[in-house]
Amino acid sequence: MFDFVQEKKRLVQIVLALIILPFAFWGVDSYRKSGGASPLATVDGEKIGQQEFDNALNQQQQRFREMAGANFDPSFFDKPEIKTSVLDRLVTQHLMAIEARKAGLSIADEQIGQIILSIGAFQKDGKFDRGLYESVLKEKGKTPADFDAEIRRALLIQQLTDAYSQNGYAAKAVAENLIRLNEQQRVVAVANLDAASFLKQVKLPDNAVSDYYDKNSQEFQVPERAKVEYVVLSADSLLSQVTVSDDEARQYYEEHKAEFGTQEQRQAAHILIGVSKQASDAEKQAAKDKAEQVLQQVRQAPAKFAALAKQYSQDPGSAANGGDLGMFGRGAMVKPFEDSVFSLKVGEISGLVQTDFGYHIIKLIAVKPAKVQAFSELKGMIAQRLKSQKAGDKFAELAEKFSNTVYEQSDSLKPAAELAKVAVQQGTWLSKGQAPAGIWTDKALQAVFSEDALKNKRNTAAVEVAPNTLLAARVTEYKPASIRPLAEVSAGIQQKLLQAQASEQAAQQGKKLLEQLQGGEKASVAWKAVQSVSRNQRGTIDPQLLQAIFRADTRKLPAYVGIAGANGYVLARIDAVKNDAAIDENKLARYEQQIRQITGEALLMAYMADAKKRASVTMKNFVADAK
Repeated sequence: MFDFVQEKKRLVQIVLALIILPFAFWGVDSYRKSGGASPLATVDGEKIGQQEFDNALNQQQQRFREMAGANFDPSFFDKPEIKTSVLDRLVTQHLMAIEARKAGLSIADEQIGQIILSIGAFQKDGKFDRGLYESVLKEKGKTPADFDAEIRRALLIQQLTDAYSQNGYAAKAVAENLIRLNEQQRVVAVANLDAASFLKQVKLPDNAVSDYYDKNSQEFQVPERAKVEYVVLSADSLLSQVTVSDDEARQYYEEHKAEFGTQEQRQAAHILIGVSKQASDAEKQAAKDKAEQVLQQVRQAPAKFAALAKQYSQDPGSAANGGDLGMFGRGAMVKPFEDSVFSLKVGEISGLVQTDFGYHIIKLIAVKPAKVQAFSELKGMIAQRLKSQKAGDKFAELAEKFSNTVYEQSDSLKPAAELAKVAVQQGTWLSKGQAPAGIWTDKALQAVFSEDALKNKRNTAAVEVAPNTLLAARVTEYKPASIRPLAEVSAGIQQKLLQAQASEQAAQQGKKLLEQLQGGEKASVAWKAVQSVSRNQRGTIDPQLLQAIFRADTRKLPAYVGIAGANGYVLARIDAVKNDAAIDENKLARYEQQIRQITGEALLMAYMADAKKRASVTMKNFVADAK
């Protein structure tokens, strides 16, 4: 049991993602139930409340914010389709947890403890740190009990997933055929008929450009444009306006000492005589009797504890090391085990300690006292943290005043800028429906191009464009939508039409050559050097041409294929087909594993689809509510 982390590294990585990835497992850290409000969804009686949904939605937003950076638009998540998708994923997650429990799957407390110990986000100097653990969870709005439940659910669901995805079916003959198909090589030569070489042969009618312009005027439409000035209020902009005294930093340090140090660590060894929680009374008594016999031997020869652990302990993860479990702090082990360890003196051996895994005999090997970093080492970091907190508080204090000022004094942004103690930014041109990078989100653009901002010349409302960031704008110049004049775009139209006709002529010539070659006639073609390609390694071959090459009938060689493209036509000559006669056993094993995974995932999808049909599920209809 104590070697769980070593045996299940993939599961540990998944749990680690609960800390690192904001939406791991489709929002698995949102299992906390809401209060008495009407649920947004139910799954076989389990309720998904507003709080759980908000947590999942916020985590999805955070994930996209990290991916998109300055291009992130919060208004994207106001769409009912996105909300429905998030809720549907939560429903699926709940259903998977329910199915896992129905299947009798379970996770031991020791496994949870060992996983928490191994998570780097909770470690300081390579060791688990209880204060850091609680601090990280607190920042994410979780308690240790919440996180324990999340890990348990995540691992339950992973067990259910693995039961299917790792146990698909893979016939050897199928794997062999797939290898032959994927790794078959075809020796080919390519010839390009570039459209550029046909341009001199193309002549356009006199009215071709004007006709195209008249029929495709939407291509040349310029959207509405507005020149704006704007003011941004953000927590970051307020950092320079706040200060932190040494006394404040010192007070914070004293109040949060647990966060800046390491808790007491203890090194213990144990001998486990295992017995299942579900075992019969007779089995439990037999295990206890054996444990008492071992305990008697330990007390008679304490110096032989390690040897006795190797001989008797049924914990494969520690028995080989004389029962040594290494250093750990409070919260890492199940409570009866922990209580015993932290009540012992160095060198002392416990009596029998019963847990859900059986009977333990514990020896305390060493104690590493708690240690707190000096204030001088942390002063700068604490000061910056407090400045950020103060700036955030100041933003919260000013946000409503800023919004009210923008609205109440709607003929100028200057009062709002003076309130925020920032400058009014000038001279930015914006196009309707085309949000540039940075702070100009879709929501901000909608405000700029609203009737009130354009026609009534008023400030826009203060719009949230990022966390703790408000923007208000004012239109100083406006240009309505228009069509670019023919004279301005005629050269581009002409080039486009010439290119299209040249490509068509190249294609016609290419098809003619292909017919001649396929008919056995001689044709003048400038073939490039031959190359070998496979479905997995296409070299310089266009993907569409590669498909044609491997669809070609190669019973008679050379064989010829061709495809038309935007820049002309491409011919390919297939000179030879190479198949590997022998299939490497390692390669066969890899292919079989991939096939098993594919079929296993298909089985899981089918299983969950059937589970959804059997389950009683209700969901809020965001799309209907939006109409």
